[in-house]
Amino acid sequence: MDVVIEKTDRRALLAAAVTVVLWASAFVSIRAAVESYSAGALALGRLVAGTVALVAILLIRREGWPARQAWPGIAVSGVLWFGVYMVALNWGETQVDAGTAAMVINTGPMMIALLAGFFLKEGFPRPLLIGMAVAFCGAVVVGISMSEGGAASILGVVACLIAAASWAVAIMVQKPALQHASALQVTTFGCAIGMVACLPFTGQLIDEAARAPLSATLNVIYLGVFPTALAFTTWAYALARTTAGRMGATTYVVPALVVLMAWVALGEVPGWLTFVGGALCLIGVAISRRK
Repeated sequence: MDVVIEKTDRRALLAAAVTVVLWASAFVSIRAAVESYSAGALALGRLVAGTVALVAILLIRREGWPARQAWPGIAVSGVLWFGVYMVALNWGETQVDAGTAAMVINTGPMMIALLAGFFLKEGFPRPLLIGMAVAFCGAVVVGISMSEGGAASILGVVACLIAAASWAVAIMVQKPALQHASALQVTTFGCAIGMVACLPFTGQLIDEAARAPLSATLNVIYLGVFPTALAFTTWAYALARTTAGRMGATTYVVPALVVLMAWVALGEVPGWLTFVGGALCLIGVAISRRK
């Protein structure tokens, strides 16, 4: 039994690692894509690409419709996480600098831990609370180091808070749904529901796609296939095998990875304060995952 549990934990940890790496890459792609696509059009294009990829995989694996008990969680998480979250995040990143966005979005894991402790009866383990506090401090340090020093837009901050809250609430309903459906089913139909919720942006997507350079459109497709279709599936797989609080804490690695990716892809050399914040993020996540 111990061997089986250890293998399951390792697979869940690997799935979580794939998720955070791809989600970190999404920040770099979004930064490039928003120059040609508006927030709603970018979200819809990303969801269309993600839905096509997920449906293809679902058909290949011959997984049918989810059980009836899973649909409430799939529907709510689809609207909130795939719909509201993506539009709010895209728009927020056009209004505030990357540092402010990183700090505000990283309130999400703390909301997840608090909500999971109350509503999913996961409790409040001391290592989780200590680790999240350390990791959040690291995210704040990274955010300060990435900040451009300008005044943040209040509406942009509110948009990022809406994104973080939507993410947290979505996890509360997605976790129970995974007891009745596979990670692929929950992700596929949640993505499809989010796409339907974003259909009002169809006109904008068509107009902007006709004018956008190929590189921007390829970024939209990448966002749909990898940070959405693949990363959301690996997230659901890992979430089904661990607590929501620990999964939320794992995402504190994302800011540190974003800094490294921006360094490599965009030539943005991080300062010493960024390295300190990144180290705190990693230490905090390591503490939070202790049993």
